[in-house]
Amino acid sequence: MGLVTVRTRKFKNNPLLGRKQFVVDVVHPGAANVSKKDIVDKLATMYKVKDSKCVSVFGFHTAFGGGRSSGMGLIYENLDKVKQFEPKFRCKRNGVEKLDKRKRIGRRNVKKMKLNLAKAPRGKKRTIVKQTAGYL
Repeated sequence: MGLVTVRTRKFKNNPLLGRKQFVVDVVHPGAANVSKKDIVDKLATMYKVKDSKCVSVFGFHTAFGGGRSSGMGLIYENLDKVKQFEPKFRCKRNGVEKLDKRKRIGRRNVKKMKLNLAKAPRGKKRTIVKQTAGYL
């Protein structure tokens, strides 16, 4: 991590959402940027948070010329509040919720899929065909 300074400003306690919210300023001279994981660990030790999954950082922008970055930070009271108020994509990104391992179908393949399903039988046999083809 090197010589990195993390400061917070515009600190606000938000009891209705069960969190503390603030702007995070990171000073990292000589380094290209600092990973969010390192920032989360540093904030968790600064504010004595037991579970680092309750800390969420996002929206970081590096200043022109480098050396300084700033973004938003949120510290929730517990994991229930994180799951209740944090957006799903950020929960998945932070490891609070598990990722879906479903097969993705691109727009380009939808036409082919429709043609194949049109030929397929109806009813329960159709779902079996879908499962074997990997659509479900």
